[in-house]
Parts: sequence; C-alpha cells; structure tokens
Amino acid sequence: GFQNRPKSLKVFVNPSSHKREATRVYYEQVAPLFKLADIKTDVTVTEYEGHALSVLKECKLQAFDGIALLYLFLDVEGTVCGAFLFCNRVVCVGGDGSVSEVAHGLLLKAQIDAGKDTDYIPTPVRAPVPLGVIPAGTTNILAHTLYGIKHTVTAALHIVMGHIQPVDVCTFSTPSKLLRFGFSAMFGFGARTLALAEKHRWMPSNQRKDFAFIKTLADLKPEECELSFLPLHIPQEDSHENDRMTLLYLGSKDQWHKIQGHFLNVSIMAIPCLCSMAPRGLAPDTRLNNGSMALIVVQNTSRTEFIKHLKRYASVKNQFNFPFVETYTVQEVKVQPRLKSGLDAKENTYLNAASAEGNYPWNIDGDLMQEASEVHVRVHPQLINLYG
Repeated sequence: GFQNRPKSLKVFVNPSSHKREATRVYYEQVAPLFKLADIKTDVTVTEYEGHALSVLKECKLQAFDGIALLYLFLDVEGTVCGAFLFCNRVVCVGGDGSVSEVAHGLLLKAQIDAGKDTDYIPTPVRAPVPLGVIPAGTTNILAHTLYGIKHTVTAALHIVMGHIQPVDVCTFSTPSKLLRFGFSAMFGFGARTLALAEKHRWMPSNQRKDFAFIKTLADLKPEECELSFLPLHIPQEDSHENDRMTLLYLGSKDQWHKIQGHFLNVSIMAIPCLCSMAPRGLAPDTRLNNGSMALIVVQNTSRTEFIKHLKRYASVKNQFNFPFVETYTVQEVKVQPRLKSGLDAKENTYLNAASAEGNYPWNIDGDLMQEASEVHVRVHPQLINLYG
C-alpha cells in the first residue's frame, strides 16, 4: 500500500567521514531497516575521491530504484561526490551543506536534461526524483524541519515507507549566472562567521565554529547595502493579522520595495529552519511549501542588543520583537552591497579585505559563497520532493 517505497538501492559508504564511523552507522542502524523492508542493496565502500562516480559510470543503474549516499560529516561544511547526478532515487546522509549540494545537483541536472540555459533559469523544472535526508551533521536544519527530530532511524523509516513531502526551493543568481539552488541564506553576520570558520579549517570543527562566532561578534559591524524585494501577493480574503510581520502587501503584485541602510544580518529563508538551537525555527512564519520566503532584516544596533536578539532564538519568546528587526513575506529579493573603499578596511583582517575587493561572503545552506555583485533570490514553489 506504500507506492513510493524503493525496492532496490545502490549504496555508497564513505569510510573516512565522521571519524570513520560511517560504515558502522550504516550496518548497525540503516542496513537492518532496509533488510526488514525487503529492500535490496548493493554497497560500495569508496576508497578514493571520485570512486563512486567511476562505479556509477560502469554499473547498470536500471537494476536499482535509487542511490544511497552515506557521507557522515561532523560539520555542516562537508561535501559529497558527484554520484547524485546519475541516480533514480537519492538518499543523502550528512549535514546541511552536503544535503544542499545534493539537492542543487539534482535540480541542476533536471534543468540540463530539460534543455534550459543554466546561466539564467527564471522558471526551473521540478526535480524528477525524491531526495532522502538522513541527519549526520551538527545542526541538520533540513532534517529537523522535515522530521521534527535529528534521528537516523526516524529518517530512514520515512524513506523506507516512501513518505513524500513537496518543498519550496530558492534560486540564488547574479545578473550573469546561476549560483545555486538552495533553501536558505544569510548575508552579514551569519555569512561572516562562516567565512572566518572556513579560514581556520586547521582547527577542530567545534573550536573553529566557536572561535568564528566569538571573533565575528567581537568585531561586529554592519554591511551597507540596498535591499529590493517583491512582497508576496496575498488576496484580501486570505490575509490575517500577524504581529511578527511588519509588511502585508495587498496591492499590485509587481511593485518592488526598496530599503537602504546598514544591516548586521539579512536572512532569506524558504523553509522554517528548525533545529535544536532554534526550536521555533529561524523563520517560524514560513512553511515548507507555501510558495513564500521570509526576509529577516537586522538593522545596525549595539552589540548588547544584537546578542539579546540571538539569545531569543533558543527560547520560546519572539526573536523579532525588537525595534531594529524587520520581517517581510516575499517572493523575490535582490541584495546589492555598497562597495567599501580600501581606506575603510583593515588590511590585516581577512573579511574586511575581501569586502574591500568587492567579494562579500554568503552563507547558503551552510556553504560559503563569495560574490561581488547583486544577488537575486527567487522562490519556486514545490520544486523538489523530499522524504518526510
């Protein structure tokens, strides 16, 4: 009676990830469930970078209903191999960064197969196959949002039962090219913290993240930029009061709004982004598939007030109930930083030097991207199916 259940899977296990525990986790927690569900598996333990890709090129994929990638990253900045480009059904075990990369690959392959120009995709086609997410990173926002919990067995059971959930996806583009598909992004504090952590990858993961967070907070400074956004058009009869929203636009759906100023952080999220550190979600007014994005703007304020705002995410209190925080429900956003002059930047500071050159860090689903120009974000309703 579960028509979306996979019956055979090609499984790749990366033995070097997560302190070499991936093989044990798979055979002890996931494989027994696949066996009980009578799902046939063909397991390859990868031995070198690109191994899975070379195996996929040679194997007969028609013999499988899907591919399972077991890449257990301790941190969310992990990457996965390109194997997902050739699968019929995908299961990804990893942190938010690795899962987002797989989703991007699936959607990009769908555009290529549809003959679309991948530099400019105003109306992308849907991913043809569902994606399974088994949490193994530190935050696992996507897994928390899908299942309500970070739990390997729970995620595996949803995949075994074939539970399908359509989910909205964003495109992040510059005026000249598509950067990637993704679910959420941060510009400002959230991106600077990730950029500093990437600069210190020689440090252990937890130490690196704590150091980057504290250092960025100590050097807290706003980004000067212009935000243009297209509010979500909501018919009058469907509108309702919401004290967390400072804008509910009911007029022309083609009228852009602009705000300029100095912002400590800008968040753009198409999903609620739940996690253990933010039980209400980073964007609690957004749903998985309601065709909208939350634009959360934190204007320049004191370090003390900004810390109060951050602490609210871990509580049940409204994290947006501050005079310097504005929230909008939108369908498109353009972020255009104002280029800093070289005199404004300290040469011995990595992030400021990058900004002086016009390269501004973006945190897209836990992956660092450095962009020098305007970034255009669009939401595309129910563009991919996820197990959950």
